[in-house]
Amino acid sequence: QVQLVESGGGLVQVGDSLRLSCAASGRTFRNYAMGWFRQAPGRERDFVATISWNDGSTRYANSVKGRFTISRDNAKNMVYLQMNSLKPEDTAVYFCAAAPTFSKPTLAMAYNDWGQGTQVTVSS
Repeated sequence: QVQLVESGGGLVQVGDSLRLSCAASGRTFRNYAMGWFRQAPGRERDFVATISWNDGSTRYANSVKGRFTISRDNAKNMVYLQMNSLKPEDTAVYFCAAAPTFSKPTLAMAYNDWGQGTQVTVSS
């Protein structure tokens, strides 16, 4: 099991940037694919971005492609989500998650371990 703690959320204005961080502990972090998901009130948890454990392959939801960047630092057991040009529709609770494989990485069911989430609110 991997323990995950997100940080970096907050209230920002449209067009601002924010960087979310996720600190991992427990099993060998570098062996896990890491993902970010988000959930807005009344909506399901949606895929945002993911990064593989070995070659750094990434995938993004179409809604954030070109604006968000996922990265990881295996030496520090950290994963990040740089969010630029934020929009009101990006408002949600953002969750960090760990998956044992990079199979179907855009699906929440592929992830075994989840953080508690961090709130991001984009005000217009």
